[in-house]
Amino acid sequence: MSHTIRVIQYGLGPIGTAIARHIVEREGLELVGGVDIDPGKVGKDLGAVIGLGRPLGFPVAAKLSQVLARTQADVVMHSTSSYFDLFKDQILEILEAGLDIVSTAEELSFPWQAHPQEGAAVDAAAKRAGKTVLGTGINPGFLMDSLPLCLTALCQRVDRIDIARIQNASLRRGPFQAKIGSGMTVKEFRAKMDAGRMGHVGLPESVAMVFHTLGKKLARYESIVEPVVADKRVKTDYFDVEPGRVKGLKQVARGYTDAGEFMTLTFIAALDMPNEADTIKIIGKPNLEVTLKGTNGDIGTVAIAVNAIRRVKEAPPGLITMRDLPIVTAW
Repeated sequence: MSHTIRVIQYGLGPIGTAIARHIVEREGLELVGGVDIDPGKVGKDLGAVIGLGRPLGFPVAAKLSQVLARTQADVVMHSTSSYFDLFKDQILEILEAGLDIVSTAEELSFPWQAHPQEGAAVDAAAKRAGKTVLGTGINPGFLMDSLPLCLTALCQRVDRIDIARIQNASLRRGPFQAKIGSGMTVKEFRAKMDAGRMGHVGLPESVAMVFHTLGKKLARYESIVEPVVADKRVKTDYFDVEPGRVKGLKQVARGYTDAGEFMTLTFIAALDMPNEADTIKIIGKPNLEVTLKGTNGDIGTVAIAVNAIRRVKEAPPGLITMRDLPIVTAW
């Protein structure tokens, strides 16, 4: 693809602003607009809002239609909410405007198991518009689903998959540190988890993608979440956590076939967490084990989303997933 791809960034939180800055850096991409509902950002020069250090010459808009009244675009980078009920109307709005979408919304990454009706609605709208929608990120989208699926190409038989992701959340953005419960009491943590709007989103999507792609029937899915409690004071740019308060979480998701447990995902994210690594174990013929170091979740999410633009522009219309694309690479 030789022509310049014109990009709008929809959602200007920490990930959205980082994506926007990276688009400006990338040859073959042009950032032509930004959308956000924050009144503190609307009307300001987009370059200033994303911390570019120079003006871009156009303001942040409150609505996509305001950007499109001023300029044309090819694709929208969408980074607002994790949850289908909060982002679905935004995705449909972008498709009605006739634009391809790369989204970091976790529940969009493989909705066919947990959100089949919502996924079907987005797929139908994309096909009507003749446009493509992709949900991606480092996790879900890569480390716990598409990467292990690629590794199974080396196996004659796969009996079980275990993946552990251990992150030092002190190196992550403020909203991520908040999402894992930093600074809460254990009681507050459990109440927030019960309300269903805290913790890592995307483990059901990763399990469903792996099962479906490998031809396995997901007979049962289980997930438990426990707080990681500080045994000493931990301070970051965003939180000051006293001993006895929550500094992160441990989530364990299990996927079962009728024959028993087939896949286990362990996600640990906590402030000042040692031994940061991602480990993928595949039991089968042969047994495989791969450990990655340095997979920063924020940098990786920005990279994979921007790197996916080229593949999305080349893909057929509809709601697609990372397993449907040719290998996404740096370009």
